[in-house]
Amino acid sequence: MNFSVIIPARLASTRLPNKPLADIGGLPMVVRVAQRAALSQAQQVVVAADDATIVAACERHGVRALLTRTDHASGSDRLAEACMQLGLDGPAAVVNVQGDEPLIEPALIDACAALLHTHPDCAVGTVAHPIASVADYLDPNVVKVVLDAVGHALLFSRAPLPWWRDGPTGDAGGLAHISALPDPPPLRHVGLYAYRAHFLRRFPSLAMAPLERIEALEQLRVLWHGERIAVHVSAQAPGAGVDTPQDLERVRRLFMPDRKR
Repeated sequence: MNFSVIIPARLASTRLPNKPLADIGGLPMVVRVAQRAALSQAQQVVVAADDATIVAACERHGVRALLTRTDHASGSDRLAEACMQLGLDGPAAVVNVQGDEPLIEPALIDACAALLHTHPDCAVGTVAHPIASVADYLDPNVVKVVLDAVGHALLFSRAPLPWWRDGPTGDAGGLAHISALPDPPPLRHVGLYAYRAHFLRRFPSLAMAPLERIEALEQLRVLWHGERIAVHVSAQAPGAGVDTPQDLERVRRLFMPDRKR
């Protein structure tokens, strides 16, 4: 199974400034992510950065990094430029590992990449896991995905999908009164993607889908343009990413010298 991991890293962050360079146990976070990704079966791990300071930090710690444009609208656009710089095209598999996932499991990266081998009709692969709480089911920040019989994505949404028409909602009904999850449980989408390089290079030129504008989910553009997305369902949720200062402190504690992961 041949694939490359590319890690998009953007210096600007509204909730956590200079996030890729945040120190975690003596190493920048993006370096921690690259080290985890290097434990997968990837043939190469490359950081696609928007700032020379990220490139320099990676190179100091033996991580390959590319300088990409600062004006990309999304991580997928940044990956497309990185593919061009690396000469990746055609059916070559590229896995997008987010730069704020220092706890990413290497086996999950492998499973995501393998989707492109087991689903040759799909241009993209991604990951999901069962939702365990009603709160997550109702949370618009938790993206849900529903699948067809062979594990292809039918739809992604921030809404509670599938909607349990006959579920327990109390006499008043409505979202506030939902007290249980559907069976089988709904699936939470995880932002880990595998792409065929030729599609990834084409992605920035595709028109935005109407549903994408409403939901702010760029994977809906893939479906809108008739491409298929294969989904690996993991039994458990992956390690949480780092979005806030509180997340950063939680992860830092895991990397203290007296703690073992």
